[in-house]
Amino acid sequence: MSYVVNAADLVPITPGNEFCKYADDTYLIILANNVNTRMAEINNIKTWACANNLTLNLTKTVEIVFVDSKRRRQVQLPSPLATISRVSSLQVLGVTISSQMSVSEHVSTVISSCAKSIYALRTLRSHGMNNEAPATQVR
Repeated sequence: MSYVVNAADLVPITPGNEFCKYADDTYLIILANNVNTRMAEINNIKTWACANNLTLNLTKTVEIVFVDSKRRRQVQLPSPLATISRVSSLQVLGVTISSQMSVSEHVSTVISSCAKSIYALRTLRSHGMNNEAPATQVR
């Protein structure tokens, strides 16, 4: 909560660009017609971070370009930035979103996690875990 309050004065320098802030995560959303402002916005974040005794961790900073795959025309992607890697999917608040605006990767991850849990329960049962064991209470 303190980061969100502290970051209240972090605002984009280009009209139309937006920041989404949650806990210590900040997402910069740049519209297609503002794509040439990417480095200026990154420099703005670096300057703000320095002024607030923080640092921008470029190893955790990534770029994702969302493309509407249902459109028939071919989209020319902007050239990648030199200091920031481009990814095809991104995890936002625990949900994986792809550049095609699909959550199928997230659904697959959740199903895989559930399958692992079910396998673990079956293994425990086969080794004698009692199905009627009472749930333990956390105090």
